[in-house]
Amino acid sequence: MAEPRPPSVQDLLYRSLVWLDYRLAAMLSFGLPLVLLIWAALRRDGAMVRLLTIYWKVASLLVITALLFTDGRPLGFLLAGAAQLLVVASLWFWVDLNEELADQPPWRPLAFTLRAWRWGTTALGLLGAGLSATAFGCFSGSVTRPFCAVWLEAPRGLNLHVDRLFSFLFGGAWTNAIAAFVGYLALVGFVVGFLQWLLVRLPKQGRVAGGF
Repeated sequence: MAEPRPPSVQDLLYRSLVWLDYRLAAMLSFGLPLVLLIWAALRRDGAMVRLLTIYWKVASLLVITALLFTDGRPLGFLLAGAAQLLVVASLWFWVDLNEELADQPPWRPLAFTLRAWRWGTTALGLLGAGLSATAFGCFSGSVTRPFCAVWLEAPRGLNLHVDRLFSFLFGGAWTNAIAAFVGYLALVGFVVGFLQWLLVRLPKQGRVAGGF
């Protein structure tokens, strides 16, 4: 039996980029916006709370992608890039929120942090979408190929921790298949809600955040 081919420098570099994307996403896409939402709520800043609430609704597509990746579902490779582009759009699309946020003094800590986060998340989203585009071929091919499998490593590792916690709390198993099933259900709900906004609310209200 032939020995497996050792990973090339290109493979190792690609894997490093994917893991860097996941680590930055954990900080900019989940950790920091959660802190900002709590901070804005305590300060009772309506515009920021509204923007961050919309962000979390759209960013749920990133969680859905991770759930599908957990079980190696090819659809996740199409959603990965689309989710990041939608997240970026959700940060800048709203005319009313953009005007309110632009009027806030930039030297205040909360306003400065929010601006920095918006630009940082925008840069990460665009670069991440470009990186995800390199794996679009995994949608129609085998996800066991090295450059496809590397995208599944982080979600599967996280799912192991979720499984341990689920087993401890409920005495059951949270398998990869269950995670993918929950992901599909959440995706259906996301698509229904997005289409309702796109076809009903957007034509009536335009780029006003109140209807999202």
